[in-house]
Amino acid sequence: MTGTSTEILATFIFALALVHTFSTKFFAKLAHTDTKHSGFWHLLAEVEVVFGFWAFVLLAAMALMSSHKDAVTYLEARNFTEPMFVFVVMVIAASKPILVMVGNLVMSVARMLPLSKPVGTYFLCLFLVPLLGSFITEPAAMTLAALILRDAYFKGDLSNRLRYATLGVLFVNISIGGTLTNFAAPPVLMVAAKWEWDTTFMLVNFGWKSAVAVFINAVAVTWLFRTELNTLKIDESQQVSGGVPLTVTGVHLLFLVGVIFFAHHPVVFVGLLLFFIGYTEAYKAHQDRLILREALLVAFFLAGLVILGGLQAWWLQPALVGVEPSVLFFIATGLTAITDNAALTYLASLVEGTSPEFRYAITAGAVTGGGLTVIANAPNPAGLAILKDGFHDQAVSPLKLLFAAALPTAVAAVALLGL
Repeated sequence: MTGTSTEILATFIFALALVHTFSTKFFAKLAHTDTKHSGFWHLLAEVEVVFGFWAFVLLAAMALMSSHKDAVTYLEARNFTEPMFVFVVMVIAASKPILVMVGNLVMSVARMLPLSKPVGTYFLCLFLVPLLGSFITEPAAMTLAALILRDAYFKGDLSNRLRYATLGVLFVNISIGGTLTNFAAPPVLMVAAKWEWDTTFMLVNFGWKSAVAVFINAVAVTWLFRTELNTLKIDESQQVSGGVPLTVTGVHLLFLVGVIFFAHHPVVFVGLLLFFIGYTEAYKAHQDRLILREALLVAFFLAGLVILGGLQAWWLQPALVGVEPSVLFFIATGLTAITDNAALTYLASLVEGTSPEFRYAITAGAVTGGGLTVIANAPNPAGLAILKDGFHDQAVSPLKLLFAAALPTAVAAVALLGL
């Protein structure tokens, strides 16, 4: 299939955006050397800004090539429900009452494990919390796990190997950990209704296999770094004695459940967010700062991906049609690393007359590859926004992340393809 001039331009700009995501560390260093324009270089060093920035370039180019009306028409035709949903669910899930509740759960379970507190808590952040993502959504699970890891571990003196290994396993486990239900993982959410996949189908065909992989990955990284983890001390004050009344926690949970229930209706969940912000203002004594800035950056990233990804179907869809399912699985895993797994499954859902094997292979491959890069899975930018301060120059090397996620991804592939 041959693309139009606009589609070819969009693919070229998309390629530039991908190169940019692998170059953020360069811009971070440039910001320290060129003080006159350090603000601009810092802006370009933000991974969350990359796709939004290049989406603006694309729209400007479309306006120059055609007209501003065509650019606006294209923009208005995009569906921004997912970026908006991720923004809203991040803000609510990262609120103090929810974080304290999940922290209490993690700490309580950790006490029952025959492990030291640092080791047990670390294991549960990479095992239990990703699986909770099947019920509170993957963006919420990523936000909670990243916040707990940041406060309990990443603020300490961790080795670089442990930081990257943690990030790689976290991204992979979050991506596959949300497949126990049909509404929590963005790539599943995009196709569940059209392909008539309910929660029972997901649990039987995806969920238990994913849970096995999540467990193996969490056990492996915990065992590998057990000696270093045992030297750390966990501050339980935030998680255990947060001092949040049960009624306040209950109200926050109701807001979270409401947002998840109306995940396909932005008018409703944005309204709930506005109500939620008003509620937190009324009960400031039980709140911390809402992560509005971090959530907005992530939403900006995803919105840019929606704009750029909307013109990639001309080459992406032909690459998926007529391929043997087992081969398609690995193609989907690889493509996910350079696109977004929700965008990939959405494009696959546009293909008519696909077999059950095709649908399983494309979805399984999409969630398997969801931890390889920052752009591979919608919640990844959220985790990066929270944890990146723990890395040198506040920048994560894409190549080191790819290497750290490779083995956990292989475990996920074996589980979803071989079990």
